[in-house]
Amino acid sequence: MNSDATNPLDRSPIHLLHRACQAVEVAFAMGLKANDLTARQLAVLLAVAENDGLSQNDLVERTGIDRSTVADVVKRLKRKGLLQRRRTKEDARTYAVRLTEEGERVLRAAGPLAKRVDQRILNALPAKQRDEFMGALASILSTLQRTAPAGT
Repeated sequence: MNSDATNPLDRSPIHLLHRACQAVEVAFAMGLKANDLTARQLAVLLAVAENDGLSQNDLVERTGIDRSTVADVVKRLKRKGLLQRRRTKEDARTYAVRLTEEGERVLRAAGPLAKRVDQRILNALPAKQRDEFMGALASILSTLQRTAPAGT
């Protein structure tokens, strides 16, 4: 990053969060390269593992990932053999999503690796700032979601 204190990008939360996200995605990809999973794919697998039989709409609510991205992630995970989709008895338009045995195996292997990546990210901060940082991120997200225009 440019050390020039007059650089407006150095004071832009949008820019710094974007750059942080890029660095985190690289760290995640390196930490889980053997599993060939993205952070969003892992989030969907975790949500399904905790709530077998969720609909894709439920996944949107639980993960915060937008509807079209969830649909794409589910399709990719299904192609990899990690998820299965079945129409629900209650509503033939709705799919229930479940982990396959391979999905369970991959999740068991990826879980500890993802936790190590999380810890590596938090280790970039002094220990006394980590909880404050997580609280600040949650607060930013909550406030922006609450004040976002409907449909975004």
